[in-house]
Amino acid sequence: MQLNIRHDTRYHYATPVQYSIQQLRLTPETNSAQHVRHWSIDAPGKLDATRDAYGNVLHTLVLNRPHDQIVFAVSGEVETVPLRDGWLSDGPGRIPIEHYTCATPLTEADDPIRALAHAQRTLKTPSDLLALAESISGRVRYMPGITMVTSTAAQALALGNGVCQDHAHLMLACCRQLGVPARYVSGYIDPGDVPHAASHAWVDVWLDGGPQGAGWVTVDVTHAVFASERYCRLAVARDFQPASPVRGSRIGGRDETLDVSVFVDVNGTPRNGSDSGLGNGMAASVGMAQQ
Repeated sequence: MQLNIRHDTRYHYATPVQYSIQQLRLTPETNSAQHVRHWSIDAPGKLDATRDAYGNVLHTLVLNRPHDQIVFAVSGEVETVPLRDGWLSDGPGRIPIEHYTCATPLTEADDPIRALAHAQRTLKTPSDLLALAESISGRVRYMPGITMVTSTAAQALALGNGVCQDHAHLMLACCRQLGVPARYVSGYIDPGDVPHAASHAWVDVWLDGGPQGAGWVTVDVTHAVFASERYCRLAVARDFQPASPVRGSRIGGRDETLDVSVFVDVNGTPRNGSDSGLGNGMAASVGMAQQ
């Protein structure tokens, strides 16, 4: 499937920002699930490229002149392939697989999460993962505007409402409670006719017994399906924070307005996944010292 993607991010500040630094994980890579034909990022300054600890492409933008807005325009074309039962043929990655069994502040298990995890009893097959995803999406209804990027898995479960980021964090918490390695994935989805944004988050779970032995199975918890050819992968990490596509800090600016628009053109059919909030987990900003 050919995905033509456009992702625009605009920060606007009430007063001029004196200094800001932005980290962008907005560059997909070719892997067993996708082939990147071309990709570009338009930013208001020089982007320094490197890789983070997880192997994601990381661009850093530093602006040390007064500015009242920052705009990023990302576009590209990615060819995706179907995956059998969600299996990726890529290896474990840079990080030891045991790293993904450790809880984080966003994925710490409380008693309700432990009960949810142990109700599943076992996570040994891709169908077990879909069953857990169905349980999670049944307990936490998709509802933007209830949770924030700082909300934990436990808070989302208690509220009974959340977005794809919350579903992913709950899946991670349950898998890790059962000793199964799992990682967070950020990226894009062809939204089809559903109202969910084209920016998305899901999980990879490490299982034994795959086509080539142990490997990652990629699951969209929100829709309780394998994340196959309708998905474009951007970054992976233990949770949202180190996989956030846009994350920054600043000095000055006072109040901030963030607008995010994502468009996915699937084989000539445009899909609109606009979102002016943070519910899709695509951007976050922190004020260093409001002046």
